[in-house]
Amino acid sequence: MTTEEARGVLLAEVEKDARNDMARIIRQIEAEAHEEGDRRASKLIAEAIQRVASEHVAEITTSVVALPADEMKGRIIGRNGRNIHAFEQAAGVDVIVDDTPEAVTISCFDPVRREVARRALAKLILDGRIHPAYIEKVLKTEQKEVERDMNDAGEQAAFDAGVSGLHIEIIKMLGRLKYRTSYGQNQLTHAVEVSKLASVLAAELGADIETCKTAALLHDLGKAMDFNMEGTHAQLGADFAKRHGVNAKIVNAIASHHHEVDQESVEAVNVESADAISGALPGARRESLEQYLKRVKSLEEIADSYKGVNQSYALQAGREVRIFVKPEDIDDLDSIRLARDIAKKIEETMQYPGQIKVTVIRETRAVDYAK
Repeated sequence: MTTEEARGVLLAEVEKDARNDMARIIRQIEAEAHEEGDRRASKLIAEAIQRVASEHVAEITTSVVALPADEMKGRIIGRNGRNIHAFEQAAGVDVIVDDTPEAVTISCFDPVRREVARRALAKLILDGRIHPAYIEKVLKTEQKEVERDMNDAGEQAAFDAGVSGLHIEIIKMLGRLKYRTSYGQNQLTHAVEVSKLASVLAAELGADIETCKTAALLHDLGKAMDFNMEGTHAQLGADFAKRHGVNAKIVNAIASHHHEVDQESVEAVNVESADAISGALPGARRESLEQYLKRVKSLEEIADSYKGVNQSYALQAGREVRIFVKPEDIDDLDSIRLARDIAKKIEETMQYPGQIKVTVIRETRAVDYAK
């Protein structure tokens, strides 16, 4: 062996040892940092949740109206369908009369219109007088009642959250969230809960408590109007708040809670964290089967798109993705990088409550046969 060949072999061995040491040190430092970070974060979040302690998790609105008897379906439809057509046209909803015993379903993308229609139909059934002229009168009456209920709900939410000085139009828009749900979670209840969590976290972190409380209460304000206007709910809510005199720091926290714009303050980060905590509490949200399957499939597709991945499996209802890599293509150091890269890609491309654990498994098997 020449001097150059010996030097090459030696350098290769040293490089291999150094890479192994580096991977081991990185794992050790990361493990210590994660352990300390998790300990402090868990303590902070546990104290915040314990102090807020919501009495109920979620309130789910319904669009099903119970009937006293199945013959009432004929009266709702009317001769040649005149009653049901008049009701649908005046209320802006679809009334579904099917084989479901003693029930009809009201369908509408706007939860406020659906609630008005549900109340009006229930009153018409109770009264018994169902004809086009009376339908319009009852709908107008119930529209006023629902608006009054929304105003009261907005004022009560602001009181419960300890937020004062809001413009009357913001109070009204906030009250509309009473009839809006997301993943089965009532959005007005969610807004109050996020406001309380943000307040507790702000006190622990030394942030501006009033700013955090107000921004957290209004963070999903755009969901009350995103049926009728173009744009994301974060941007719509921020623009509406800005038009009605809310200060710039709160507007930025509303606009940036889904990272559509840059977060300019610690209060904005705090609001995002409180929102995530409220959405990730056990039982707070539910997903349809279609959404769940789509999320699981997306997780596996993201993992499979990386070079060196052999197989990937989404586990625990999409809360963990487990990735098996080819040991000849991926070494220990690359495994750490791969886990970090996949986690970052998931954060950038998917929306999900809580967090998703990424586990990369590298296994080397030595097989021989005794003959």
